[in-house]
Amino acid sequence: MSRSWFLILFTFFLTVHIALAEPLKRSKHRSHQNSETKGSADSNSNPLLHSEPATNPSIAAGVTDNSGRIIVPSDYHVKYDGAQVFRVTVNNSKGRKRVNDLVDKGVVEKWRSNTTSIDIMAKADKLTAVKQYLEKAKLTYEVVLEDVQRAIDEENPDISEEELALLTGRKGHRMTFHKYHRMEDIHGYLDYLAQTYPQLVNITDIGRSLEGRPLKVIQIISGHPNAKRFWIDGGIHAREWITPATVTYILSELVENREAQDEYLKKIDFYILPIVNPDGYEYTHTNERLWRKNRRQGTTCTGTDLNRNWGFHWGGVGSSKEQCQQIYAGSGPFSEPETQAVSKFILANNAKMKAFVTFHSYGQYILYPWGYSKRVPQDYADLDRVGRAAAEAMRLTGGGAYTVGNSAQLLYPAAGASDDWAKGVAKIKYAYTIELRDKGKYGFLLPASNILPVGKESLAAVKAIASEIYKGK
Repeated sequence: MSRSWFLILFTFFLTVHIALAEPLKRSKHRSHQNSETKGSADSNSNPLLHSEPATNPSIAAGVTDNSGRIIVPSDYHVKYDGAQVFRVTVNNSKGRKRVNDLVDKGVVEKWRSNTTSIDIMAKADKLTAVKQYLEKAKLTYEVVLEDVQRAIDEENPDISEEELALLTGRKGHRMTFHKYHRMEDIHGYLDYLAQTYPQLVNITDIGRSLEGRPLKVIQIISGHPNAKRFWIDGGIHAREWITPATVTYILSELVENREAQDEYLKKIDFYILPIVNPDGYEYTHTNERLWRKNRRQGTTCTGTDLNRNWGFHWGGVGSSKEQCQQIYAGSGPFSEPETQAVSKFILANNAKMKAFVTFHSYGQYILYPWGYSKRVPQDYADLDRVGRAAAEAMRLTGGGAYTVGNSAQLLYPAAGASDDWAKGVAKIKYAYTIELRDKGKYGFLLPASNILPVGKESLAAVKAIASEIYKGK
């Protein structure tokens, strides 16, 4: 960095925003230990990037246990009043590094990135400084979400207890596809299906989450002795509410609307896990809407990114060994009970498993391995062809454009992800991550009115992949 650039940044932020020299107020899962961060001249000269770590309101509201960890009251609720989401255009590695410096220091939270832009969320008290930082760095940006808290308040309409009781009495469950439901309602619906369709549906608790919640897998039984198998999951990242809702919709169509489905679908065994991360999912409903990880209590911060915890190229690029990072990979491969349970179950049932689809949000992508590098599998042409068939099926339902390709090339490298493991270890031929709607207007806060259209386009994608595995060897 030139001396003039150094002086401009230092003088500007020191004189205009002296308050930013105060300790950063960061949530535990987004804070980072500055003592372990190797700063560049950019970060060392900028007060915005050089504040000492400190507790945020959620930590201040808690107490310290005997091991020095912060215990936050269960009724503490994080608010995002005035927070905004920016889309920053990044044309080169220097620009990307400037944005990532903000992320690594906990000043902003990364929501999404691809080869041309990065979406970041800034809290209200950082908005002005972040905008000025981006302008000084000559980075173009736009505000894509004006008020995060308002989006949260409006995304999920309330259903009264009377209406829910009426649903239970009429249908035998509380599940709808007009609202994002809590785990209890989703699991109640799974139990209802198993009880109502015992010849078709089998339910298995494959393990327990860190906090003891069941990981419930539904098997849809074709009755064919040599049936091929198809794995579907959602909810590995807690804040991506559209994914458990979408997976549950797919399940409902494959079971309750079975007669309307194509014959080939009835000859495939489906294994479906709507919520891989139930602890994190529940926490987003009760405490912190934008929580991502599971609820592993670390020595400095809480949570492991379950989609960096799989034992295939674990700990590589796109993951972190720092507990406070959003992409913290855990203490080792399969350190978390959730990934242990799912991987063991898949390996026990993978002899005829030909497809693996894990649903995420957001961005509208159909991604295939490898994620740990920009390399592709030897059969990538098959993965690409079937992925494009799935994208076309989604488009024909009115779902708009989904981009198909290698995940590391289209988005970013991410070692230790479940789709890489499914392809590389479980040897499942067609392994995909599908990033659902939208492209950034709401991001993770997609209104519940989108559940049905997203569910329909996702079912179309599943049908396209299922058609291929049914015809294939």
